[in-house]
Amino acid sequence: MRAFVFSGKMGTMTSHPAKQAHHHDDGTRLHGEYKVPGGKLVVVDLDVVGGRFDNVSVSGDFFLEPDEALQDINQALTGLPEASTAADIAAAVAAGLPEGAVLFGFSAEAVAVTVRRALSKATSWADHQWEVIPPSVLPTQVNVALDEVLTEEVGAGLRNPTLRFWDWEEPSVVIGSFQSVRNEVDPDGVTRHGISVVRRISGGGAMFMEAGNCITYSLYLPQTLVDGISFADSYAFLDAWVMAALKKLGITAFYVPLNDIATDQGKIGGAAQKRLANGGMLHHVTMSYDIDADKMVDVLRIGKEKLSDKGTRSAKKRVDPLRRQTGLARSAIIDAMTEVFTERYGAVESRLTENELDEARKRVEEKFGTEEWLNRVP
Repeated sequence: MRAFVFSGKMGTMTSHPAKQAHHHDDGTRLHGEYKVPGGKLVVVDLDVVGGRFDNVSVSGDFFLEPDEALQDINQALTGLPEASTAADIAAAVAAGLPEGAVLFGFSAEAVAVTVRRALSKATSWADHQWEVIPPSVLPTQVNVALDEVLTEEVGAGLRNPTLRFWDWEEPSVVIGSFQSVRNEVDPDGVTRHGISVVRRISGGGAMFMEAGNCITYSLYLPQTLVDGISFADSYAFLDAWVMAALKKLGITAFYVPLNDIATDQGKIGGAAQKRLANGGMLHHVTMSYDIDADKMVDVLRIGKEKLSDKGTRSAKKRVDPLRRQTGLARSAIIDAMTEVFTERYGAVESRLTENELDEARKRVEEKFGTEEWLNRVP
């Protein structure tokens, strides 16, 4: 397959010469870029004339066969309404491609994300001022409540998009929003080991978390950052910086769909997400640092069905902690993660405000600390 580097203007001329095209304030054409996770860069330049796309030019370092398919993509985009959703745009591109066309390193969906970015409907990491909140020890219930509070704030535009590292002292099990406490947690093990059980707002599975044994972080972001990116692809997209940080520490990690982070040695973590109606989004991850596997199996009901599709009979074998793989202190790994995130996205250090902490504690009393919330799924 030959490599193509496309540039130059392609697309049909406007049929409304009297109408003025929409440009950025500085007079340039609308321009969007999107680096496909694990793939290539897609670039779109276009005008909007009479509420429709015009003078469209798609380019990038991707591969495409046949050569003429690029013109087909440009033509498929030309004339689409400015209000088109990412799904509308992707469908138009797919329908416009000749039979047997090969897109390597990008997709119709990637073109849609790039167009939405050009229109400022979708945002990139660089469009936001990111903040990082370093670890501070808080009760697990407060950590879970803060996830709801801060996601709401980012959605409402009251806080910049933020990365927050958790810390806690009491041993805990944090279960997914839709899990049954009865099915996931062994009451005898919980009592024996003094475990606090908390339900979070995101889906996914139960996490066994002891102080110093896990690395947990939450990303609070606007949903515009993942506009047009599929639910499944958004996980790897939002954690690309983590993979880079782990690589810097000598660990090659990858996503096992949908939400497991693994190395060739085994699973090291899992992610979960929640999207709020106000446009805020939560993406959080727990990675094993030095887990007590015997205690974990004593506390969680990890059934045979759960393990059967993972190709292993033992829950202990599924988890391979970062301490063994890196030989580094937990704090050193968090420092490396913070450094990579800060460098990549120009983030600045931030802190939790008293108002945020007060609101989180209030929600623990009213919601996250109640039996009603904990047992909302029988």
